[in-house]
Amino acid sequence: MATIRLGDEAPNFTAQSTEGTINFHEWLGDGWGILFSHPADYTPVCTTELGTVAKYKAAFDKRNVKVVALSVDGLESHKGWIKDINETQKTTVNFPIIADEDRKVSELYDMIHPNADSKHTVRSVFVIGSDKTVKLMITYPASTGRNFDELLRVIDSLQLTAYHKVATPANWNNGDDCVVVPSVDSADIKKIFPKGFKEIKPYLRMTPQPNID
Repeated sequence: MATIRLGDEAPNFTAQSTEGTINFHEWLGDGWGILFSHPADYTPVCTTELGTVAKYKAAFDKRNVKVVALSVDGLESHKGWIKDINETQKTTVNFPIIADEDRKVSELYDMIHPNADSKHTVRSVFVIGSDKTVKLMITYPASTGRNFDELLRVIDSLQLTAYHKVATPANWNNGDDCVVVPSVDSADIKKIFPKGFKEIKPYLRMTPQPNID
């Protein structure tokens, strides 16, 4: 089984979902994407997670991010469970859930970790950029629900740093000051960052977030 690393092209696949057949790369188009797995349908933590994702759709849309979930359960199971999610989480599931009964996608993305569970997927998250490469990978145990505010924060950072010569410091949130990347020469810094900068150390220079007026 091939190991997926940051910067690799996200493996393409075709799979059945609750919103029809998906060819992953075609479905992503020129936008960003999140592929995340859940251990099983009709489980409590997963129910809260998928409900939360549905409520966050506008926030993902704002960032041009499509979201797709996956488990090894079948389509009929997914469709029945969606009714429970909508009822208990007071929302409407508005994204596809892949039925990966043959584990094709789970194995392609190394979502089954036998020492944790030999049958079900762990809580994997892959953020895929508009260039179809893997920008972020996070794996949670089955017992721990994900923080989707954190995923939005990371996507904000990834999209910012993809187009500007900055990095984001610890606990950064959208609107906070950023780190000037070391490759920017001090002689060019005023031209690249007209808002100014603060040199704390020669290697640690801070500047206001460049894509905010």
